[in-house]
Amino acid sequence: MRRAFSAGLMMLAISLFSGVAFAADLSPAAAGIIQWTVLAAGLAIGLGAIGSGIGMGTAIGGACEGTSRNPEAGGRILTTMIIGLAMIESLTIYALVVALILLFGNPYVRFVGV
Repeated sequence: MRRAFSAGLMMLAISLFSGVAFAADLSPAAAGIIQWTVLAAGLAIGLGAIGSGIGMGTAIGGACEGTSRNPEAGGRILTTMIIGLAMIESLTIYALVVALILLFGNPYVRFVGV
């Protein structure tokens, strides 16, 4: 738990001071928007990946339990599980797309004079 807390604190510090790390010559308002954008993108992909991982683990556990209770239905359970895993994985890809839009297509940066 301590390792996860220190890693989270380190990611927060890196994202809040990204303007200083890249030696950007930005106005304070633009630097603040970029810092919060980096934090939001990291949270978007992080939470998306965590949620998908939990969902995949639950789906695979349910499929293994279902197959062990009724081995004859293993083929149908496997097919349904694979389709479900593909749907869950698409949610992670959507989170990645949102994070990339936040990082590279930020519409708010234009209004603060970058």
